[in-house]
Amino acid sequence: MNTPTRTYDAVPAQTVAFLGLGVMGHPMAGHLARAGHRVTVYNRTAAKAADWAKTYGDASVKTADTPQLAAAGADIVFACVGNDADLQQVTTGADGAFAGMKPGAVFVDHTTASAEIARQLHGEALRRGLQFIDAPVSGGQAGAVNGALTVMCGGDATPFARIKPVAMAFSKAVTLVGGSGAGQLAKMVNQVCIAGLVQGLSEALAFGQRAGLDLPLVLDVIGKGAAQSWQMDNRGKTMVEGKFDFGFAVDWMRKDLGLVLEEARRNGAQLPVTALVDQFYAEVQTMGGQRWDTSSLIARLTRG
Repeated sequence: MNTPTRTYDAVPAQTVAFLGLGVMGHPMAGHLARAGHRVTVYNRTAAKAADWAKTYGDASVKTADTPQLAAAGADIVFACVGNDADLQQVTTGADGAFAGMKPGAVFVDHTTASAEIARQLHGEALRRGLQFIDAPVSGGQAGAVNGALTVMCGGDATPFARIKPVAMAFSKAVTLVGGSGAGQLAKMVNQVCIAGLVQGLSEALAFGQRAGLDLPLVLDVIGKGAAQSWQMDNRGKTMVEGKFDFGFAVDWMRKDLGLVLEEARRNGAQLPVTALVDQFYAEVQTMGGQRWDTSSLIARLTRG
């Protein structure tokens, strides 16, 4: 995957590791390399690590066979994996990164995971003389490729200050929102907002289609008023066209909303709309839309 040219802030070169080279991690690690950092990567499928090294390779990039080996000697270890279980495996599992990290090194987790595991790993890191920042991201695959992610961080101020200038290589904003777990909770707030917005936009567009309106024109008009949103600007017209091959997949959104609803059961928050939209996404999955973009909510209203 080629990343667009962008300008990087002048930051002293760090020795870093990146664990997980999926659609997000691959370009994120690439930005770190292009910003001048010494990067060692690990991926469960070794061929992906080899592919990454070919794309970004020079004398300053390496691959490793295990998270432990990737983390050895790193100042900062970044990770972006699938879920809580994957995160547990690459940190404290067999050949996990925590066993290879040097004292004082910082582990930065960009996985969208539970606040509970973030707190657990924060405590475990401290017991081992390490630091841990939960740092889920928003912006999707396009944000990762363009180096324009928004990063919501939870943890302690001192390690956050160390990692922020480095993480800015793939970000437009890196913000400490609270203590351990707060980054994951902020990402849950983000996903609740997106779920409601996309469902509202889907219903509006389906209504407009039934009414026989010129929807591209209507979107241009209402996009200049109070209804305007990122989802409308970036997905409205493609939703009307039935195009759903962008960024963040329905399967991933359902995983994220599952985390939200589990946390809501724990803290007592009432999320009736979110629970309903989660079920609507389940319907999209049964339509074969597991890998469609989250804007595909409209499909259940307009297809079949």
